[in-house]
Amino acid sequence: MNKVILSGNLTRDPEVRYTQSGTAYAKMGIAVNRPYSSKNTEGQTTVDFFNMTSWGKTAEFCQRYLKKGSSVIVEGRIENNNYEDKNGVKHYSVDIHVDNIEFAGRKSSGGGDNSSGDSGNNYGGGNYENNSGGSNYNDNPDDVDVPF
Repeated sequence: MNKVILSGNLTRDPEVRYTQSGTAYAKMGIAVNRPYSSKNTEGQTTVDFFNMTSWGKTAEFCQRYLKKGSSVIVEGRIENNNYEDKNGVKHYSVDIHVDNIEFAGRKSSGGGDNSSGDSGNNYGGGNYENNSGGSNYNDNPDDVDVPF
């Protein structure tokens, strides 16, 4: 099984391009915190950086709603890529193929686009796999129905 779930912030705006057949794909990066484990530096973290690619409607969703700094949760798979350049040098890379992406931030009081300048906000459920995401969770801090 090849499945990965990452939570982090985008390191650059999604760059959307189209194949010759018209299929959209978006290239972007994610920074993920990793606890640093050493006897002398407990509590510190280090950051891992990954390249990601999303396709089709997911790519268009990323272009429309995400930008550098957006806090996201990504579900996908790891792909190893390698090629040999014209000088005969082999190049290797690891890419995350995005199957599902969700906002990890709080809901915005704004509308359905990301023009408000708030990064990582949750617009209308913030899930794009098949755009049926969303929850009934009310993130309103003025709601005091909680009995504790």
